[in-house]
Amino acid sequence: MISAALSQMAAQLNQQFRSNFQLAEDVAVVSNLVELDGSVTPNANNKLVLTLVNIEKDTMPQRPHGGGRSLDDRLLQSNAPLYLNLYVMLSANFGAGNYAEALKYISQAIAFFQIKPILDQRNSPGMDRRIDRLVLDIENLPIPDLNNLWSLLGGRYLPSLYYKVRMITVDAGAISGQLPFISDLRPLLGKE
Repeated sequence: MISAALSQMAAQLNQQFRSNFQLAEDVAVVSNLVELDGSVTPNANNKLVLTLVNIEKDTMPQRPHGGGRSLDDRLLQSNAPLYLNLYVMLSANFGAGNYAEALKYISQAIAFFQIKPILDQRNSPGMDRRIDRLVLDIENLPIPDLNNLWSLLGGRYLPSLYYKVRMITVDAGAISGQLPFISDLRPLLGKE
């Protein structure tokens, strides 16, 4: 589900870039900037890189979660869905000779998500059916926090933007139990 969310964001950006800049190849990619051994990730050169930086449980009050009914008229129990927020860094990873390109792509990404801050089934064809919607909000990071984040990512600062992506729902759909469904309480209360 998380991979599908980031892939959808990249696909939407690539569609926008192809339309605006007449490109044949994808520029937005989902990737790390640096490999675990510290080397530069080869598929991230001259790309706008979407990197998952953090995952958090959404602490907003959850929607009521009801069970369903089985074919033999039992009430099905299941765990409530888990709502997650993803923190995604968009980094323009272009060499020094292409700094203007870096600024062009990061600016275009900002403009695109400002116009289309919600990705859903209606406005994003091909979106994974398990995703109801993605709501993108720019998060402001103070310079010390930004410095710490880039240190954790193992790279040097690049033109970048930090987004909070809300409404990721994880629902395994597994049934954890079945209860008999009682439709008439009169026999239980001794009343007929």
